[in-house]
Amino acid sequence: MIISRRGTLAGGLALAAMPGLQAAAQNFPNKPIRWVIPFAPGGNYDVTSRIVADPMGRQLGQTVLVDNKPGAGGVVGLELTYNAPADGYTIVMASFTVGYVAPIFAGKKEMLSSFAPVSILTTVPTLVVVRADSKFKDMKSLLAEAKAKPGTISIGHSGNGTTNHVSILRLQLNDNLKFNIIPYRGSGPGIADLLAGNVDSFADQLTSSMPHIKSGKLRPLMTFGMERIPELLDVPTIGDLGIKPFDGATTAGVFVHVDTPKAMIARLNESVVAGLKDETANKRLRELGAIVRPSTPEQFTAALKADEANVSELLRLGLLKPE
Repeated sequence: MIISRRGTLAGGLALAAMPGLQAAAQNFPNKPIRWVIPFAPGGNYDVTSRIVADPMGRQLGQTVLVDNKPGAGGVVGLELTYNAPADGYTIVMASFTVGYVAPIFAGKKEMLSSFAPVSILTTVPTLVVVRADSKFKDMKSLLAEAKAKPGTISIGHSGNGTTNHVSILRLQLNDNLKFNIIPYRGSGPGIADLLAGNVDSFADQLTSSMPHIKSGKLRPLMTFGMERIPELLDVPTIGDLGIKPFDGATTAGVFVHVDTPKAMIARLNESVVAGLKDETANKRLRELGAIVRPSTPEQFTAALKADEANVSELLRLGLLKPE
């Protein structure tokens, strides 16, 4: 798991043991916060973070600087946070798949227990999209060709080990087919390649695809959720197509280094929750199809454990591996 086995006591014990940290926590923050996004601009993580960062900063009384550090399915950004001082001034947005699978792929298992959850940000539906002029007018036709010509239909995702990647693999397993799977360094570059005609389809979060869907550039074919998306009620779920369903939504949030003092984590949680509840930010996120979910660190921990079920079977079968 991305959560430390030492639990949330680690920060509290460190704070009690070091008077200097106690003083630092009381004055926290007294300089800008660096919010690391482990993917390229334009994707779900980037869009969500930039919407929340401004009201979060106002609540903190400090600027929150969003810093994109893409690469290795999110590991580059995670590693930057892992190597930063555990002082609360470097935070990272991640999900279970980014925090657990990507480090395994990169041979960075030491990072698996090195982060503490602060708060959930959003849960966002994952869907399959194609260009508006694609020959695939619905998901049934795309699946039919993928079965008839295994490995010829290309589908992109935002990085190895991400929820999008996991959803594609589960679709292949549940419907007995094979795609030509293409990883990108985030949804932004992948969607750009899709619009340029270099990939047939793309598995993406609704927040980053919705602007292109609304503009008529992309056509949504299917959602990996258990229920239809309220903003796109004519788009079928995977279950509607007669395929064994699963929940492919992305639940992501904010993490810090596990040794961050507990008082600082509590202060960051307060500011993230305030940012999510900000009227303008909340409205913008909901308009993009996100479910806004401010939480406690403990609630985030429970959500991460629930997401583990989607990944464990693929790992056990040896299907989840770098493409």
